[in-house]
Amino acid sequence: TAAHGHRIFLITASNDRGVLYGTFALLRKIALGQELDHIGEQQSPYAPIRWTNEWDNLDGSIERQYGGRSIFFEGGNVLPDLTRAGDYARLLASIGVNGCTVNNVNADLRVLTPEFLPQLARIADVFRPWGVRMSISVDFGSPKTLGHLDTFDPLDPKAAEWWKQKAGEVYRAIPDLGGFLLKADSEGRVGPSTYGRTHADAANVIARALKPHGGVLVYRAFVYNHHMDWRNLKNDRARAAVDNFAKLDGQFDDNVVVQIKHGPIDFQVREPVSPLFAALKRTNEVIELQITQEYTGQQRHLCFLLPMWKEALDFDLRAGNRSTPVKDIISGRTFHRPVGGFVGVANVGRDPNWLGYDLAMANLYAFGRIAWNADLETRDIVDEWTRLTFGSEAGVVDTIDNLQLRSWRVYENYTGALGVGGLTDIAGGPGGYVGSHYGPGIESSERNGWGQWHRADENGIGMDRTVATGTGYIGQYPPEVASMYESLKTCPDNLLLFTHHVPYRYVLHSGKTVIQHIYDSHYDGAAEAQTFPEQWKRLHGCVDEERYQAVLAKLEYQAGHAIVWRDAVCNWFFRESKILDAQGRVGHHPDRIEAEAMSLDGYTVEPIEPWEDASGGKAISCPASKCAAVTKFERKAGWYKLSIQYFDQPNGVSHFELFIAGQKIGGWAADATLPSRKPDAHTSTRHTFSSVALRPGDEIRIVGTPDRAERAAIDYIEVTPAEFSW
Repeated sequence: TAAHGHRIFLITASNDRGVLYGTFALLRKIALGQELDHIGEQQSPYAPIRWTNEWDNLDGSIERQYGGRSIFFEGGNVLPDLTRAGDYARLLASIGVNGCTVNNVNADLRVLTPEFLPQLARIADVFRPWGVRMSISVDFGSPKTLGHLDTFDPLDPKAAEWWKQKAGEVYRAIPDLGGFLLKADSEGRVGPSTYGRTHADAANVIARALKPHGGVLVYRAFVYNHHMDWRNLKNDRARAAVDNFAKLDGQFDDNVVVQIKHGPIDFQVREPVSPLFAALKRTNEVIELQITQEYTGQQRHLCFLLPMWKEALDFDLRAGNRSTPVKDIISGRTFHRPVGGFVGVANVGRDPNWLGYDLAMANLYAFGRIAWNADLETRDIVDEWTRLTFGSEAGVVDTIDNLQLRSWRVYENYTGALGVGGLTDIAGGPGGYVGSHYGPGIESSERNGWGQWHRADENGIGMDRTVATGTGYIGQYPPEVASMYESLKTCPDNLLLFTHHVPYRYVLHSGKTVIQHIYDSHYDGAAEAQTFPEQWKRLHGCVDEERYQAVLAKLEYQAGHAIVWRDAVCNWFFRESKILDAQGRVGHHPDRIEAEAMSLDGYTVEPIEPWEDASGGKAISCPASKCAAVTKFERKAGWYKLSIQYFDQPNGVSHFELFIAGQKIGGWAADATLPSRKPDAHTSTRHTFSSVALRPGDEIRIVGTPDRAERAAIDYIEVTPAEFSW
């Protein structure tokens, strides 16, 4: 519009926060080079709650973080310098996020102490200019453990009065607090079951204390028994959310919001939508999405999660035999609820790029944009992020967009299988970090109480969740969806093993058997991951050198670790099923030389546990100050790519050197930080020399120098023809 002879942009809103969002929207359009001559649009957010959860601990650590230590806490206190926290609030506001829970859902009692509240108020102070309301996670047992009452029974007037007084104290320190987040009766956290009370009882006693101050109580529906008897085929963790909460529909106060993970298990690479979304018709709901890549590569693997989120948000649950997509249920549109929305578990840290990986920031951006407008298209959102982050040069945009858009499917291919879940290391083991949720651990989910079972044995695979013969989970969906999943004829292939137990030779809609699909998808996914570094290399000189090298290192690591995943899963299922790969690839590696088959000087052969974590189930380890492994090259002369598969543990920095025919070709240090303290699939990685001249009879010598508990362990070497692009 024009005023006083000047062209101006007029941004109006019902409050100052709306003007801020409008300003960021205009800046985004300018940065994207969009047409502004005839701009005139009206926007409003899809839902009122658009929050992140940060699982930060007061000691500065972060549960499931991959981007550095906390930007809020260190050593039991709020950081003296909160500049970074203020920058984060600005970042969140720029994508429409209006709230942030700053501490771990496994809450520390100290957050509610009178001594700590002034420190929390300092975080709220740096959030406030950017319209971001702080919220805090609390412990349900606080009236007893912190207030020294003899009870935390939600129906005891003493406990109710304690919450009322505590809420008043908190709001005097932080008048614009968004509210409290509560994890109760879950994974060892105390809850209302201690007194035989319900989740509604627990939520309401706190919600009533918050209501006079305008706060909400967000209650996580992530409640399940992690000590279930795995031998009982009717036990099913997937049922837990509906079993625990559906019967309480309508009993929660109007400032209670039930926070529901998008799937019924726990952020797996493929899950169906939680049936609880459709079951709660008189209860406020928010969807919980995970931005931090706990089960999807931990920001070491590229995995753009928006396509997965869109599938969940757009899924039509057909509640009441009408169109009820998840995005309209959680926004409050479907059941006419006053409060609802989106929560993303972000877990940002002090790394310069917040999440530990430049390309992973697309997930945080995508969360904010989809929470603001759930109708936006995936390609449009990733294209925005790429242009805002790397510029608008066509080749750069096309390359990065395509890498991002393919990455979830590729990651699922080399790690998953038809919705089976549970192939990631769930329970850990001796010497590793318990439950790292990172590399393959096919048997780790079985024969324990965590309930992420795949029920694979020598005859078949999958969880029978049917009503007819299984756990009955499928019956928790509205009839139209339940009918689709119940029948093998209509169940989609990509969720077959989540919903049915079938023989390995069962034929999919695709025409492949289940076992051949497992083999093919893992080989296809790993092969496609090998192309990621080569695609990125086309951008050399088009992206600043620091980010170019950092992303290249991540993609090269991913290419190698995808092979670790491929081999572990395929070898395990081959041994279990005893069914050959129709293409003859599984267990057949003609270009591979096992380290234990080389001539060893000081190295010793050791078994790797679990066996599928190493090629042949064995590796070599150096117990001396320096060791060597030697083999002779017996193929025709030429240029070759030579890859060394080794183990990089965080409890030492071993060094390796490669010699060809007595000449040193190069060396490297095992200095990564990977989530295990022993040689296994988490620490298995590779170093590649892309072009080495080799002649028949040349000696290939690898020298390892161990450091502390890391013993320069090697799995195998692989020699393949070099690839040149002129």
